[in-house]
Amino acid sequence: MKQEFDKTKALNAMLYVANRIGRKDFHKVFKILYFADRQHLANWGRPITGDTYIAMDAGPVPSRIYDMLKIVRGDSYMNDTEGLGEYFKVEQWMYVNPLQDANLSKLSKTERDELDDAIRRYGQMPYDEIKEISHDVAWQSTARDFAIKWEDIAREAGLDADEIEYLRECNQLQTSLS
Repeated sequence: MKQEFDKTKALNAMLYVANRIGRKDFHKVFKILYFADRQHLANWGRPITGDTYIAMDAGPVPSRIYDMLKIVRGDSYMNDTEGLGEYFKVEQWMYVNPLQDANLSKLSKTERDELDDAIRRYGQMPYDEIKEISHDVAWQSTARDFAIKWEDIAREAGLDADEIEYLRECNQLQTSLS
């Protein structure tokens, strides 16, 4: 099951989260996005960002969002040709400092609801606790530094084999129509 990355949604989801939590380090932002993407997939048949989550030592990491942060931080092989630095800064190597709030018109009500729920559930958790929770079966079944399959994320969210097959078929149909 392939998901389509939506850079606009990803940027706005990241800004939404970073503007609503206390500790804005990469780890916390990444985990909240993971849990929100996972739950939105389970409830609505698609994730919010469509990013590829990599099974890193500290848990799932959204690879393209991480790339955007590294571009602004200045340690990417890519330059900030799209003006990401107008939206946020990276401070002390690992803290997201949003310079503006998310454009709420770019996030649906269901997406904002799942982001709010993930913020409520995980936003106050200490590093070790959220790390342990994110080391779920989807993460555990993936070799370190490889992409976690969306099927595994859907299974972790509670979908059964028939529901996952239905999502796969819908995804294939949508891909063939675009």
